[in-house]
Amino acid sequence: MTDATPDQIDGAAAKGRLDRLRAGLKRRHAKETRFKWYGRLAIAAAMLFLAVLLVRIVEQGHTAFYTHTVTVPVFMDPARVDRAYPQGSNFEQLAAEQQLARMGIQDDAAGTKAAQMKRLFSSELKFVAADLVAKRSEVIGETVPLAVPLSDDADLYLKGEISRETPEDQRRLTDQQIAWLDRMQTEGVIGSHFNTALFTNGDSTQPELAGVLGAVVGSALMLMVTALIAIPLGVGAAIWLEEFAPKNKLTDIIEVNINNLAAVPSIVYGLLGLALFINWMHLPRASPIVGGLVLALMALPTLVIATRSALKAVPPSIREAALAMGASKTQTVFSHVLPLAMPGVMTGAIISMAHALGETAPLLLIGMVSFVPGVPHAIDQPVGALPSLIYIWENASERAFHERTAAAIIVLLVFMIIMNAAAIILRRRFERRW
Repeated sequence: MTDATPDQIDGAAAKGRLDRLRAGLKRRHAKETRFKWYGRLAIAAAMLFLAVLLVRIVEQGHTAFYTHTVTVPVFMDPARVDRAYPQGSNFEQLAAEQQLARMGIQDDAAGTKAAQMKRLFSSELKFVAADLVAKRSEVIGETVPLAVPLSDDADLYLKGEISRETPEDQRRLTDQQIAWLDRMQTEGVIGSHFNTALFTNGDSTQPELAGVLGAVVGSALMLMVTALIAIPLGVGAAIWLEEFAPKNKLTDIIEVNINNLAAVPSIVYGLLGLALFINWMHLPRASPIVGGLVLALMALPTLVIATRSALKAVPPSIREAALAMGASKTQTVFSHVLPLAMPGVMTGAIISMAHALGETAPLLLIGMVSFVPGVPHAIDQPVGALPSLIYIWENASERAFHERTAAAIIVLLVFMIIMNAAAIILRRRFERRW
């Protein structure tokens, strides 16, 4: 057996260390590769879930953006139309009977067929006819065409949401009503068009007449109150904490509490608003002023944190240069630091407002869960909001409200996307890199 020389031993040891280093590098590279793939899989899963959510919402809600209207000629029978009080005339019964007669269908003694035909028309028919008679009384004795929405069930059938294959006792339309709808559609009496009522009407107990305008105006009024309160207070508090407050235990406690308040569940702010603004201050329940105050309390911590981050991003050299030129502390902050931090401040304000726009739980606790028809015109009137309207419609018993729920979600998402896009554009437009 031949003994190895010292050079051979050193070479073998070096080779062993080199092999171990290569093996370690290989394991590290493999870990990095696996980590990259984990990140890619996580992003792909998030994108997949987001795509499924958006597709499901669009699939359920796209039908709410168009509707069907029936045009029926109605003879304004002078014996049945009250000239002095047209609102008391039974225009729905009149239109149903005359439509049956035009189709060559004889009603029975109990008026069952006329009642079934009447259920195919929206209740809007009586208001359209009454308004026409009130404005032009000379139409009494004439035949006038009335274009009115179909009822919600008839509209759903024409959209394919109600199938004739479903047993008759399991759907709200009878076989006879479906046959009438098919015949009227073939005759060209029924037409489809963009559902402008969805954006021009307030809430309604009739799904075919319900719209989001009242909720949009209510949300806008609340956001106006929120912005007027939260932005000045939040920005002012952030400036004081970041630029003027002494560094002691008191300010440390304030900072910790602000960070903790940003993580408090929104329903807690609703309970606070119920106890403070309604039960103690006796402000109007379900009004934009109460909703705006509650959302302002919720938005304040986020706004303070975002503003402080924007102020911290301004280099200390800006402050030092201003002070060296003889500017006071206040002049330095408001003439130099704050203008440079304004893109971040505006971004934080818009994001906090967008967050407030989508909140539901606080609004439900202060009474914005009841039916509010029409469009609000003041901050002390009961109003609805888009999130609470979505909650109300989703819990409604009528099936047609469910498609409008998805449509309202789409409208809310559009507003959220616009606000977040505005924040991104403002940041990129005015941001400075130091």
